[in-house]
Amino acid sequence: MTAFPTTRASGPAASATLSLKPLVLSAPLRGTDLHVRVIAPTTGTELPVVLFAHGFGSDLDGYAPLVDHWASGGFAVIQATHLDSQRMRLPADDPRRPHLWCHRVQDMRRILDELAALEAAVPGLSGRLDRGRIVAAGHSFGGQTAGLLVGLRVTDPQTGVAEDLSDDRVMASIQLATAGQGGDELTPFAHEHLPWLRDQDFSHITAPGLVVAGDQDDLPLTTRGPAWTADPYTLSRGDKSLLTVRGGEHFLGGISGYRSAETTDENPDRVALVQQVTLAYLRHVTGIDSAAWITAQTVLTSSHPLGHLASKRPLLTGL
Repeated sequence: MTAFPTTRASGPAASATLSLKPLVLSAPLRGTDLHVRVIAPTTGTELPVVLFAHGFGSDLDGYAPLVDHWASGGFAVIQATHLDSQRMRLPADDPRRPHLWCHRVQDMRRILDELAALEAAVPGLSGRLDRGRIVAAGHSFGGQTAGLLVGLRVTDPQTGVAEDLSDDRVMASIQLATAGQGGDELTPFAHEHLPWLRDQDFSHITAPGLVVAGDQDDLPLTTRGPAWTADPYTLSRGDKSLLTVRGGEHFLGGISGYRSAETTDENPDRVALVQQVTLAYLRHVTGIDSAAWITAQTVLTSSHPLGHLASKRPLLTGL
């Protein structure tokens, strides 16, 4: 990666990690138990938490290139298998389908409510989580989930109500390749199959956030092209940053897995860029260390071949 760190030598030392799955949480209102995976460093205390939501159809085993990197960089990462996962095999007429987006938020709230129990269930993790430093992150449909936890308003297509589903336990967000504004910009396919995208309001998001968008992410959901996925940055308020990945399509070079067939733009350098910038942001926003984030802001100028990093606040100059 040109002029940007590609090894741990210039960042935090990689930590050994431990992982446990599935941890099962009872969720009667969901209709089935919630299965959770936790991955965390084997050492260290006061570990910040990343609550990660997978994209449509994925599960708690997805996104290893990201979650492994974050965990080895000092974070406890918690993943769930949401109802839209292919593993769940919901029938087409399942009454939960129109509210899949809302069930996802409820899954995340359930995890937050049971964080102490999850911590105690993982050998060696008890007493090591910092419940005051929680970041929501997600890719694609999961990016909307993360956004809802920090203030995104989605108008329920059945009730017409845009309820505030934010959770003050979440301090910041990372939204990767996430849907933008709805309305007339949606394609007929999106209107029919993803009605929860019809009316999204980003103006209530004030928590710090990083948005990651591929400049070749031309989804069949919008008439606007790749610029659509930058809406969570351009239409929200507060301290926000946008990483635009050059040549990046929906899976940003292959973040969904080490050997994922759905990746159409496989590129290890793009994956490394996303890994390093997101980890740098996590360490910055949780107050661990801003050095790598400052480097990223400095290096990823408009001329960098892999990406461009913009911010709604002035360039950081110190810790």
